[in-house]
Amino acid sequence: MTSSPIHNSPLRSADWLRIVVLAAIWGASFLFLRVAAPVLGPAPTAISRLFIGGAALALWVQWREGGIEWRAHWRSYAALGLLNSGAPFLLFSLAAQRLPASYLILLNATTPLFGALLSAISLGERLRVIQVASLAAGLLGVAIVAGLGPLDIGVPELVAIACGLGAAFCYALATLRIRRSALTSSPNTQAAMSQLAAGILMLPLLALAPIPAPSTLPLNVILAALALGLLCSGLAYMIYFRLVVDVGPSRTLTVTFLSPPFGIAWGALVLGESITWQMLLGTALVLCGTFGILGTRKSATQ
Repeated sequence: MTSSPIHNSPLRSADWLRIVVLAAIWGASFLFLRVAAPVLGPAPTAISRLFIGGAALALWVQWREGGIEWRAHWRSYAALGLLNSGAPFLLFSLAAQRLPASYLILLNATTPLFGALLSAISLGERLRVIQVASLAAGLLGVAIVAGLGPLDIGVPELVAIACGLGAAFCYALATLRIRRSALTSSPNTQAAMSQLAAGILMLPLLALAPIPAPSTLPLNVILAALALGLLCSGLAYMIYFRLVVDVGPSRTLTVTFLSPPFGIAWGALVLGESITWQMLLGTALVLCGTFGILGTRKSATQ
């Protein structure tokens, strides 16, 4: 992908539709994580997600685009895959051992806050007062949910929260890398090959935690693992990489405006997770912080 152009034209209806669909899918991904990760384990959950999603996309690219050229860019695919898929998938799978889906989606919503900090550090973008205030609001929102939410917080939960924040940090780093990438392959090829490359590199982790035999797994766990791979990685990354090309990385991150409400709703409706006023307050602060960051970014950085 060549360096991203400046995207300052209004979003089209099709772009907004893709953002809403992506938010709904990624909001549901944390529900599937809560079902699959405690049974499969963190590493098998992440690796199966990478291979299922990457293989499905590779077949799609082979059919629609006539083949995949991977030899020239395999190092870039591997680096992007570990940063944008492998590491965050594993970290969120670890976090899902202890945290409800509503917590996971809120932690994921801090991605633009980390993106703003990284842009300030690596790209020399100056943070204005409103952006600093937005960062503070977002961090306060996470703290409110962590400290006042329905979950009793101990050391394991704090470690899980740190894993979730680490995954969001990886996503922010990956967004910067995509923006500055020199890859010339199609977005679908990048999405497919980056996931497959990350899956191959993470295979040694299965020596520590092998994948259970499918015959021993409940049907809901198998379906959740398939949904994570086919829907939340395959289809979602196809939409995500295309949005990055069409509207720019920063504007693509507006998906985080909608993901928390979807994630909290899915968790309450399907898993029966509690929703408290503290969680809603924390979510509102994170969304305000995210809006403050994305709403004040200069178009040249998008």
